[in-house]
Amino acid sequence: MSTFVKATETYQQGQRTLPGRYYTSGEIHAEEQQRIFTRRWICAGRAAEIPEAGDYVLRTIAGESVIVVRGRDGAPRAFYNVCRHRGTRLCEEPQGRFSETIQCPYHAWTYTIDGQLIGAPHMSEVAGFEKRDYPLHGVALETWEGFVFLNLAREPEPFTRAFAPLVGRFSRFNLASLKSARRIDYDVAANWKLIFQNYSECLHCPVIHPGLVKLTPYTSGANDLFDGPFLGGYMVMTKEGGSLTMSGRACGAPVGRLPAEDLNRVYFYSIFPNLLLSLHPDYVMFHTLWPDGPGRTRISCEWLFHPDSFRDGAFTPDDAVRFWDETNRQDWHICERSHAGIASRAYVPGPYSPREGISAAWDREFLRALGHAQ
Repeated sequence: MSTFVKATETYQQGQRTLPGRYYTSGEIHAEEQQRIFTRRWICAGRAAEIPEAGDYVLRTIAGESVIVVRGRDGAPRAFYNVCRHRGTRLCEEPQGRFSETIQCPYHAWTYTIDGQLIGAPHMSEVAGFEKRDYPLHGVALETWEGFVFLNLAREPEPFTRAFAPLVGRFSRFNLASLKSARRIDYDVAANWKLIFQNYSECLHCPVIHPGLVKLTPYTSGANDLFDGPFLGGYMVMTKEGGSLTMSGRACGAPVGRLPAEDLNRVYFYSIFPNLLLSLHPDYVMFHTLWPDGPGRTRISCEWLFHPDSFRDGAFTPDDAVRFWDETNRQDWHICERSHAGIASRAYVPGPYSPREGISAAWDREFLRALGHAQ
C-alpha cells in the first residue's frame, strides 16, 4: 500500500476555482476536445461488452465515431467509423455484431472484422489498386484491469508510461474478472469538469448526501494520489463489514482477497479525463463521462460484482444500485445548479478550502493538459 496523507495536507493555499469561461465557452470546449480528448487515453468501457468475435460497440470521442470490435483472434481492436472509399459511416447502431465482415452500406466496400479490405466492387479495373493499401484507419487501443482505453493521437503516449502510477495498484480488487450487474445512463445539464470536481470532495456530503454520511463520515480517510492525472484515496465506513448500500450491509461476495483494512474502506479515484472509479469491498462502481458541448455531459454508471455473487440466490445488487442512483441524482442536480450559477455575469472564482484539495489538484491537471498557464 502507498502512503496516505490527510485530505487537508494536499491543500495549496490561495488556489481558486476556474474562471467561468472554462465552463461555458464553446471555444474552450473545442480546445478541450483537441488538446485533451484527442490526445489522452479515454476509457471506452469494459472489454466484456464485446465478448465474442464480431461483437462491437460505437464510441464518440471528440466528434469522431469509433468502432470497438472483438477480432477473430479474441483481441479487441478499434477503427474509425469511416469507409476508405468515399468516407461513409460504416455503422449506425450503437452496438451489435458483425457476422463475418464489415460492409459499407453505400458502395459495398467490405472489410474483415480485423480491418482488412477484402471487397471493392469494380476497383480491379483501376490500375495499381491494391486492397491491402486500404485497411480501415485504426485507433490505438489498450486494456487495463478489464477496461478498454482509446487514444486518437497519431503518436499516443505509450499506455504503460501514461498509466505507470496505477500498475498493480488495484490488483487486490480483481477488477478484470468482475461482472456487470447493472448500468444506468444519465444526461446532465452541466459541464463535465463540474462532475469531476464534485466527485473529488465530500465537503458537500452533509448537505447533499445525508444517507451517505451516515455510512461514511465526510471527514474520514486519506488520499494517496494527490497530484497529476490520477487522484483520490479512501473514506472509512462506520459499520464494520458493511458497505455503501440502502441497507448498509454488503450485498455481494468480496470482490477479491482484500486485507482487513479494506473491508472497512471505500476508495474513490478520478482517472483523467473521463473515468471515475469507486472501489467497495463487495462491488466496484465506475462512471464514464462524455462531454456534449460546454453545458451537457452524458454519464454511464455501471456496477461490477465478483462472479460468485451471481451464483448466490441471496444476491441483491439493487441494494447498491439504488443507493448510488439516488446519490448520483443528488450530485447531478447540484452540478446543474452550479453550472447555472457559473453562467451568471455575477460569478467570479472563489477560494478552495482545505477540504477541497483534490478538486483543486484536478483543476491544475486540467490546465496543464490544456496548456494554459496556472
